[in-house]
Amino acid sequence: MAPSPPRRPGALRDRHGRGPRGPAVLAGPNGAPKQRTSRDRFDDLVLAVVTDIESRWERHLGLVEYAVEDAPQVPDDWDSGTVPLSSLVRGSGSRPTRLVVFRRPIEHRSDSRSDLEAMVLTVVVEQVAELLGIDPEVVDPRVGGGDE
Repeated sequence: MAPSPPRRPGALRDRHGRGPRGPAVLAGPNGAPKQRTSRDRFDDLVLAVVTDIESRWERHLGLVEYAVEDAPQVPDDWDSGTVPLSSLVRGSGSRPTRLVVFRRPIEHRSDSRSDLEAMVLTVVVEQVAELLGIDPEVVDPRVGGGDE
């Protein structure tokens, strides 16, 4: 059996192919990983966009619940060539309106962090505009009317 190569001092082990180990990925004092996941960063991005829009439109919106899910549940007979990026279910009576943003389809369509930020902004603004019955540019002027 050949001797294994010497380890660099402080090198992290990837024992049995289980992925990186070490202070950046191991749990911190509160049990959460020290390094934020892409899911955490996406949630923070959606929260920032929603907070900004809500602060300007809360009088008109009423009760709206916002959520982030990984991917939409599409039926087996889904014949559309696209996957939804979000879902808007209008509330009735005491049930609140629910706006859900789907993380994986949006991340899949984004090439960079700035693309991701722009897409999340566009998706949320378009859904809020649909809910209010106004143009997206009125909800947030950063979302321009494109030729999509």
